[in-house]
Amino acid sequence: MKIVVSSSGEDIKSNVDSRFGRCTYFLAVEVEDGKIGNVTCEKNNGAIQGQGAGIAATQQVGNMKPDKIITGNLGPNSSRAISGLGIPVYQASGPVEDAVMALIDGKLAELTDIVPSHFGMNK
Repeated sequence: MKIVVSSSGEDIKSNVDSRFGRCTYFLAVEVEDGKIGNVTCEKNNGAIQGQGAGIAATQQVGNMKPDKIITGNLGPNSSRAISGLGIPVYQASGPVEDAVMALIDGKLAELTDIVPSHFGMNK
């Protein structure tokens, strides 16, 4: 299983970014037999967009072909775009590694609350 996580840093010790469209990085975490395997990092191309960050970020994540996504929050554009991809999104905070393990253990809830556009843009 591949899980993509919005992250504030380049490794799994970094925190889950509360923003999806404007997070700094996306970490792709491979999970096999309940254990974290390979982790790769991509800089989020949407983070520097004046407008449409959520759409650009969703396209990038879609190209990464995840089975699941972990983030802090989703805005309306990201939510609609991800819904169209059919990828479940889970809400978490704290270290990426802990969030991934919580998802593996079935302890994360699917994200259902959508925040207003540009939430956390100036963080």
